[in-house]
Amino acid sequence: MGIQKDRVKFNVGGKIFETTATTLANAGRNSFFGALFDENWNLQNHNSDEYFIDRNPNCFALLLDLLRTGELCIPSHIPEKLLYREALFYGLMDHVRSAKWGPFDGNRLRFSKSVTGQAPGDGTAIRAGPHGGCCVAHGSVVHVYDWMLQEHPPINLDYQRVNDVGWIDSETVAVTACERLGRGGGGAALFSATTGELRHRFEVTHEDQVKSYTAGALSFSSDYKMFSSCKGRSNEYGIGVWDQITGKQIDFYYEPIGWSLGDADRLQWLHNTNCLLVATLFPRKDNCYISLLDFRDKNMVWSWSDVGAPATDERRVRDAIAMEENASICVVNEYEDLGFMDLRSSVGSVRWCSRSRLMKGKMPEEPCYPKLALHEGQLFSSMNDSISVFSGPDWVLTSRLRRSFGGSICDFSIGGDRLFALHSEENVFDIWETPPPPIA
Repeated sequence: MGIQKDRVKFNVGGKIFETTATTLANAGRNSFFGALFDENWNLQNHNSDEYFIDRNPNCFALLLDLLRTGELCIPSHIPEKLLYREALFYGLMDHVRSAKWGPFDGNRLRFSKSVTGQAPGDGTAIRAGPHGGCCVAHGSVVHVYDWMLQEHPPINLDYQRVNDVGWIDSETVAVTACERLGRGGGGAALFSATTGELRHRFEVTHEDQVKSYTAGALSFSSDYKMFSSCKGRSNEYGIGVWDQITGKQIDFYYEPIGWSLGDADRLQWLHNTNCLLVATLFPRKDNCYISLLDFRDKNMVWSWSDVGAPATDERRVRDAIAMEENASICVVNEYEDLGFMDLRSSVGSVRWCSRSRLMKGKMPEEPCYPKLALHEGQLFSSMNDSISVFSGPDWVLTSRLRRSFGGSICDFSIGGDRLFALHSEENVFDIWETPPPPIA
């Protein structure tokens, strides 16, 4: 691009700054400074020899140095929240985030901080937001945090227990909840992440009548569909599908006799195969049911269950996740043994790989069931108070994250280049980040 080397002068709150067009271009087209250039990245004509900006000059100096060097050094006398507010004005939030932590790498994660919630007791779920924030479900309330970990007004469901939460985008959160016995309610709804206000509800229609229902696990597709497991009072057991934008019901996959969909613990949309993974796991049900659903022709294209297998804890599946690149499903038991099932085989069987010998330390009195996550080719598995990272084609244990405060990890989530781990006690969650790469 044809960037000029002209010097540019700014008067920010009465203080003069001088820089170059090349430095300003580092801010990008969508920033405040990008508007100063034409389509060929030449500075546009300006009537004065300087640009006046009525903003904080101390923060401007730090942000200008960030554009020059890629580094962000915040002195103690400047509140971080003030700097972030100014970065938001100039459209430099992505630059600030990149300077504070680097691209996500499970083997380089470092503990950043812990946040204690206002309500004691067990949390239900934690979900990482797309821009470094998170939301935590606790009872009938969802606490929402921005990337600075400042809490927004909570989402309060009036004593309806929250089952799952998920981010539609950085401004919108989907919440599923239990139906209250004799009082209806429950279901799924969309809320503002910044104000906590209700935007719309997702209704289930059965035989041309709107039904109350309990909504459970959530998943989302790239074409703006939302999926949720559903349990109604009549025959509304299965997977509901809605348009995220309008809230209108698109489809419903009814639960086949002898199978379990409405009680699903995990849903996962598979983008390459256009199928939905549905996993109902022990101990929610006495047996485990894992299937892939193709909504285009209402077909269950793959399935596995432990019905009829010996009921031993060593082989009870506690979580499952699909790995499209490997055409397989990974499962885990309560001893953190990993198992793999080949999606190309019509006969579902688990190939177990023992990891129990890698565990160290005393088992807690109230262990949490393990959870799985897959992110950029790395596999993550929580177990008690730690999270293991597996890498490579053979899924070798390459790293382990552990914090002792807050008890066992009941849930964790990865997003916005951060890992969030929710502990079972005191509603504490940890934030793990990858240090930024060194400046050459």
